[in-house]
Amino acid sequence: MDRRLVCLLLAVLTGCAGLQPRPPLPVETARPISFDTELDRRIAAVEARHPGASGFRLVSEGSEAFVWRAGSAMLAERSLDVQTYIWHVDLTGIALADKILAAADRGVRVRLLVDDMSARGNHYSFAALDAHPHVEVRLFNPFQSRAGRLRFVLEALGDFNRINRRMHNKSWIADNRIALVGGRNLGDEYFNASEQVNFVDLDFAMIGPIVREVSASFDHYWNSEAAYPVRLLAPKDVTSQALDALRTSMIPGVEEARRSRYAAALAADEDVRKLVAGEAPIDWVSKYRFVADDPLKAARRAKTASHVLEALGPMIRAARQRVNVISPYFVPGRQGTDALVELAAVGCEVNLLTNSLAANDVAAVYGGYSRWRRPLLEGGVNLWELKPSRGVMAQSSLFGSSGASLHTKALAVDGERAFVGSYNLDPRSTSLNTEQGVFVEDAHIAAQLDDLFRLEIAPARAWRVTLEAEQLRWSDGDAVHVNAPGATFARKFQAWLARMLRIDAQL
Repeated sequence: MDRRLVCLLLAVLTGCAGLQPRPPLPVETARPISFDTELDRRIAAVEARHPGASGFRLVSEGSEAFVWRAGSAMLAERSLDVQTYIWHVDLTGIALADKILAAADRGVRVRLLVDDMSARGNHYSFAALDAHPHVEVRLFNPFQSRAGRLRFVLEALGDFNRINRRMHNKSWIADNRIALVGGRNLGDEYFNASEQVNFVDLDFAMIGPIVREVSASFDHYWNSEAAYPVRLLAPKDVTSQALDALRTSMIPGVEEARRSRYAAALAADEDVRKLVAGEAPIDWVSKYRFVADDPLKAARRAKTASHVLEALGPMIRAARQRVNVISPYFVPGRQGTDALVELAAVGCEVNLLTNSLAANDVAAVYGGYSRWRRPLLEGGVNLWELKPSRGVMAQSSLFGSSGASLHTKALAVDGERAFVGSYNLDPRSTSLNTEQGVFVEDAHIAAQLDDLFRLEIAPARAWRVTLEAEQLRWSDGDAVHVNAPGATFARKFQAWLARMLRIDAQL
C-alpha cells in the first residue's frame, strides 16, 4: 500500500493530521534569586560560608526524597519548576500536586514540564492545573490526540520516529535556591510508599550556584520547540470549572495521605528548614558539573547523541583503581562492553549492579543485557543482579511491601568522583531519550556512593553472577542457581525473544 495512503488512513482514524509545529512563544526564564524569601535568606547565609562551592546531599531513602520535594514546595515563595518523565495519580503524586496548588494559591509561579508519554493518560488533570492563574503546564513531545487508546496507538504508529523519543529528565527546583536531580519520577514506588514494589533510587539534593545551572537547563527545555503548552493542544479543557473539579476530586486522596503512615513526611517543611540552614549533613564541593542533553535530541536535530555520555565516557576511561556502576537498565552493546573489559584488563576493579530478570520491570531490557553478560564476565567484570525482594537488611516500605526494583543510575570512580542522574547505560538513553546528571569530584560523596553500592550487593539483596566451567551461576551464599532465579516462564520468554530479535537499539 502506498505510504501516503497509509498516512491518510491514519490521519482519518486518529481524527488529526499529526502534531503541528509549535508557534513561537515568548521566552520565559527562571525567577532570579534575591534576598526576599525565607529560602533566599537561609541559603544565602550558608552559601556565604562556602564561597564558590555548592552543597550536595545524596538522598537514597524514599521518604526523605518526598520530604525535600514537599517541604521545598511548602517553603517556596517565588517559583516552583518541576520537570519529570512520569507523574502518577496516587498517594504521593496527589500529595505533591496538593502542595504545588497550595504554593500557586500563595502566588508562587509554577511551571510544570511533563513528558507526554505519561501525561497524556492524565490529560484532564494537567489541563485543569493549567487553568490556575499561577500555573503553566507544558507537555514535552506531545501527542496531538488527547484521549483514547486506539488514537494513542495509531498516532504512535503513524509518527513512530518522533513518538519513540522521550524526555527522561527529572528536576525539582524551588525559588531557584533548592534543586533535586536524579532518577526519581513522581509516584508511590519512587518514594517507598507502594504496597507492591518500590524502586531503589537516588537523588542529589543541592543548594548553591549549581541550582542556577539546573534552572538554566529547565529554561532550555521549557522554551524548546518540543515543549507545548497544554492550552495550545486542548484549549477547551483548560477551564476554571475543570480546576474546581480537580480540587474536589483530590480531597479524598489528600485526606488518605494525611491518615497514612506517610503523614509524618507530609509535615515536611521543618526537616528542609534544618537542611538549608546547615543543621544537617551536607557536602560542599567546588568541582562539579551539571550536564543535560540538548532537547532537540528528541527531534533528531541535536549535534551529538548524548552530552551526558560525552561526560561519562572520559570519567570511566580515566579510572585507575575501581569503578562501581549502578544501572537498572543496562545494555552496554559492543562498545560499552569493550570499554569495561579494557579497564578490567589493566587491573582496574570494575563492579556492576543491575536488575535481575525477576526484579526488572522491563523484561526485554534484560534480554538485551544478557547478550553481553558472558563477555563481561569473561573479561573480568564483576556482576551482581538485584533480587526482587529487599531482604531482612532493608527498611521495608511504609505500607509493608518488601518488593524491590533497581532504578538508581549512578557511578563512583576511584573513591574520588561520582555521578548521579537519569542516564542508564543503554542505547535508549544514549540515542533516543533526553537525559541529565550531576558530576562531582569529592571523596566523601564518592565514599557514600561506594557504601550504597556495597549495601545493595549484599547477599540479602543481590545475586552474584559468575562463570564456572563455562556455566552461568547466580549465588547469594546460601543457594546457587543455573538459570535466572525467581523469574516466571513468561518473563524468561520475553527476555529470550528480545535477545533473539536483537532490538538493543530500542532498549
